[in-house]
Amino acid sequence: MATSAALAGAVVAGAFAARSVLTRQAALARLRIGKPLGESALEADRVWRPKLAGAPLELLVLGDSIAAGLGAQRPKDVLGARLSKGLADFLHRPVRLRTVAVVGAESKDLADQLDRLPPDYRADAAVIIVGGNDVTHRTPVSQAAGDLEAAVRRLGDAGASVVVGTCPDLGALRPVPQPLRALGAQASRQLAHAQAVAARRAGARVVSLRRAVGAMFIENPDDMFSVDRFHPSALGYRRTADALLPEIVAALAQGVRARG
Repeated sequence: MATSAALAGAVVAGAFAARSVLTRQAALARLRIGKPLGESALEADRVWRPKLAGAPLELLVLGDSIAAGLGAQRPKDVLGARLSKGLADFLHRPVRLRTVAVVGAESKDLADQLDRLPPDYRADAAVIIVGGNDVTHRTPVSQAAGDLEAAVRRLGDAGASVVVGTCPDLGALRPVPQPLRALGAQASRQLAHAQAVAARRAGARVVSLRRAVGAMFIENPDDMFSVDRFHPSALGYRRTADALLPEIVAALAQGVRARG
């Protein structure tokens, strides 16, 4: 009995010690990263490639700071702008970008982002990138995935073709010390898997950002990350857009076939 009590006491003490270490590491990571980029991404909403023929395709971007394009130094390098230009060039028609993504957003905030849209707005295509803040705020995976699924269903019911970029691999963030970085990597992968299942169930196409571009961020952090070493640089957004574009085109084609 005494041995069991001692063991239990040791386990509890170890848990408190581990939690204390992780708390200190989280504070260190926040200090290292800081907020050199501020809390607002550049404004890039406009019609891209306006000289092309035809009515603009409506592209909606939702989610967190990556979706908003924080870290890009020029509007044309923001993720939504990269996607708009790529779509316009492929489809040979203008693309009107509307961004409702918000720096710091979690999956639960997707509903509010949709609520802010005008009642008569209809997106042809929608891209969602969210999840990193759910991991850092320790949102239950099932809750975050459920909020994402609800947003995808809402967009699909309104006629949009939806693509979800799943939670990036937080293990690529070098300013985050170990073992916190390893725990973040594990948590982000668990969430990304749940997001993929939920998004596909709701009718979206899915891009695993960890598989598509994760290795680039790990192997070439100086070029792929912006000055805060946390958000993508112009090149990081370019590579991310390159990974998303084929699925957006495929989602639009799938939507046309379904309506036909």
